[in-house]
Amino acid sequence: MNESTFPGTEQFPSPAQPIAPTVTQPAAPPQPQRNLTPPDNYAEMPRPTAKLTAEDLSPVNDAHGPRNKIGPTGRPLPHLPVPQPPTKTGPAQVIAMCNQKGGVGKTTTTINLGAAIAETGRKVLLIDFDPQGSASIGLGVQPHDLDISVYNLLMQRDITPDEVIRPTRVENLDLLPANIDLSAAEVQLVQEVAREYTLQRVLEPIIPNYDVILIDCAPSLGLLTVNALTASNGIVVPLECEFFALRGLAMLTDTIGKVQDRLNPKLEIVGILGTMFDGRTTHAREVLDRVVQAFDERVFHTVIRRTVKFPETTVVGEPITTYAPSSSAATQYRDLAKEVLARCPAG
Repeated sequence: MNESTFPGTEQFPSPAQPIAPTVTQPAAPPQPQRNLTPPDNYAEMPRPTAKLTAEDLSPVNDAHGPRNKIGPTGRPLPHLPVPQPPTKTGPAQVIAMCNQKGGVGKTTTTINLGAAIAETGRKVLLIDFDPQGSASIGLGVQPHDLDISVYNLLMQRDITPDEVIRPTRVENLDLLPANIDLSAAEVQLVQEVAREYTLQRVLEPIIPNYDVILIDCAPSLGLLTVNALTASNGIVVPLECEFFALRGLAMLTDTIGKVQDRLNPKLEIVGILGTMFDGRTTHAREVLDRVVQAFDERVFHTVIRRTVKFPETTVVGEPITTYAPSSSAATQYRDLAKEVLARCPAG
C-alpha cells in the first residue's frame, strides 16, 4: 500500500528530501513597522504624488470631457482666456513680490511678469524697492548712474513720481528705479510719523495712471517690506522649490497676518509661485506637493522651471518675453500673467 494512504503522511517530505527533525519553535515576536518617515528635515513633507511633468501626462477626463492636463502641481490645468486690453487705464492693482529669503526669483518674476502683463495692453509700473537695485539692472538701468531714485521720492517732499519714473524698452512698462541709497531709508523712516504708510502716500497720485503696479521687495521683513505690504492690494510669493525656502514661508505668512490686522485689512495673497522648479528631482516635487497641500488654490498652477535663459536676460537688460519671446520660459510667464489678472478684481 502506498504510504500516502496513511492519514497524516501527506505532511512529510518526499523521500528525495532529507527529513529535518521536528522542533517546536516559539512564536516569533511581531516585527515592528518600518519607519518610513523621511529625515527630520523632511518630517512634514509628503511623498510626491506626480512624478511626471505636465508635458508627459495625457489629458484627464472630467465632467466636461478630456480637456485639462495635470500640471506640475498635481492639479488639472485650468483654461485661462487671453486677457483683453482694458477699456480704460487705472486704478492700479498694487502687487508686492515678497519673500524674505533671497535668491528665490523675486526680481526675475517681477521683471518678466510685468513685461508679460504689459503685452496685454495694460500700463504697468515696476517699483524697484530693493537697495541692491537688481530690478533696475534687469531692465537696463545702472543704479550707480542714478541722480534720483525711489529713495528721494520717499524722503523728499518736493520730489514727484514723474521726476523719478522712467520708461523702459518694453512698451507699456515703466520703472521706478532704486540704488544703494534706499538702504538709508530704512533707518531714517524709523523717526517718521506713520512710517509704514510712506510708500502708500507717494504712490497715491499715480494710482490712476497705471493698471498694475508691481513692487520688487528686498529679501527681508524690515520696514521697507512692511511699507510695500501696506501700500499693496495683493502679494505674490515667489517660492524656490527647495526646503529652506519652504521653512521661511511660515514666517512670511505670520508677517502678512500682522499687516492685515494692524495696517492694511485689504491685503490678500494673490498666489504662491513655484520657481526654479526641476521636475526631474524628487526633492523639488516634494516641496511643491507640500506647498499645494498647505495652501491649495492659493498656489498658482503655473510653475517657473529652471533655464539658462534668465541669467542671459540680466546681462542684456531686458525681460525674457522680448529676449526669447518663443521660449518656454516666456510662455510660463505669459501663463502666470493670465492667472494673476484672473485673480485680481480689476484685472
